[in-house]
Amino acid sequence: MNLEEKENPKISVIISTYNSEEWLQKVLWGFNSQLFKDFEVIIADDGSRPKTKELLQCVSKEVFYNIIHVWQEDEGFQKSRILNKSVEACSAEYIIMTDGDCIPREDFTEVHYINKEKGYFISGGYYMLPMNISKMITKEDIEQQNCFNIQWLKEKGVPKTFKNNKLTATGLISKFLNTFTPTNASWNGHNSSGWKKDILNVNGFDERMQYGGQDRELGERLFNFGIKSKQLRYSAVCVHLDHKRGYKTPESIAKNIAIRKETRNKKSVWTHYGITK
Repeated sequence: MNLEEKENPKISVIISTYNSEEWLQKVLWGFNSQLFKDFEVIIADDGSRPKTKELLQCVSKEVFYNIIHVWQEDEGFQKSRILNKSVEACSAEYIIMTDGDCIPREDFTEVHYINKEKGYFISGGYYMLPMNISKMITKEDIEQQNCFNIQWLKEKGVPKTFKNNKLTATGLISKFLNTFTPTNASWNGHNSSGWKKDILNVNGFDERMQYGGQDRELGERLFNFGIKSKQLRYSAVCVHLDHKRGYKTPESIAKNIAIRKETRNKKSVWTHYGITK
């Protein structure tokens, strides 16, 4: 038993991706710069072409962490399904979920790990970058953490807004902003973490749901199950690279709103369309 515990990483990080090798590579470099290193990476791949697999084979040789590639056939936007498969593939008790277009700051895994608590999930934040800066960021910029440095970003043309606090807030200021942010601590696909057993207890993601809110719906069932949330938008930070959203349709949004409404009204904790069929 003890031997097995030693071998398993403390955290499994699930990164979702689809045909986005340039962005995914930057994200994987970001995870190679983490201060807290006891984690594995699960790539939740919703049907990418072979180029993604080739990238992962190359990057695996450069990074310190183990990469597990979970792939499924391309049948349109089926992120919920690939996330469920990836949850099952995690060997750690604690799971961070993020996207293949979100570069984590060097303290990303550390902040999630230090703040994890039984009976809670963590809701993190992101800082949206414009396309020109998204493309400009190099491996060196990630290793030196330039892309999280507000002065560096301002020199590249990022405007001055309140959101810049996500990158500059530290210590008591970040605690204050985490506490008094006006948004609810929801499960966000780009930056959230929770216990594997809690996710399994509500049967994971609802696979009927396509683009738009399937992460929030999981969070709503976790709330119904009695799990609380911690808001860490100003301390668990990643920068979000720009991209088009071609898979967003009015139909998928309407369908998902209806499912979420039912989850709230019935106070559902279990989905019949999740990990266990």
